[in-house]
This record gives sequence, C-alpha cells and structure tokens, in this order.
Amino acid sequence: MISLPFIAVIILVSMALFAIIFKRNLIKIVMAVHIMGSGVNLFLISLGYTEGGIAPIFTNAPGMQMVLPTPQALVLTSIVINIAVVALMLSFAIAIYARYGTFDTTKVRLKG
Repeated sequence: MISLPFIAVIILVSMALFAIIFKRNLIKIVMAVHIMGSGVNLFLISLGYTEGGIAPIFTNAPGMQMVLPTPQALVLTSIVINIAVVALMLSFAIAIYARYGTFDTTKVRLKG
C-alpha cells in the first residue's frame, strides 16, 4: 500500500522534472532543482520511518523499536549539498544574466 509521503514524493519529483524539462526561465529551473531535492529528502525520510518507532538516541528502553538513523544522516548531508548546488546554480544564472541580459534559455542559446 502506498502511503501519503510516497504520494507527496511522486508529486514533488514529477512537478520538478516537468519544470526542469519544459520551463525556459533559469530561476524557475533552479527552483525546480531545489523542489526535486526536497522530494528526494522526503523519500529518504519516508524509507527510514517505522510505525510506532522512537528517535534513535541512547535510552534505557531496550524493548522499544527505533526508526533508522541512517536516512536521517543522509538527509542532513543532502540538505547541505542541495543548498550548495542551488547557490552555485543561482550564481551561474546571475552571471548569464549579466552577460546576456535575460534568464530565458532559448534567447541565451541564440545569442551564444
């Protein structure tokens, strides 16, 4: 059975993929890359979720089931990498705008 987080992941990633492929504005493409990264993060967290699980910290409760800590660590790393990628893409977009005077990718290709 597909749960609500997985449906949200499918919606986020498909919207972002549509925007990356069909949009012409560089800022919208950068926003779509960020949304796709958020969808991937939600997917990783959803994989590590356990029904009724507790946080993976040291406690004196040996019988309790804990959620997986590895996806949480991966998501923290992914957030940092996603922010760096978006910042780099925005700096490229600003450099392209300074040189060509537009954010439209088709006009940049024609002027290039």
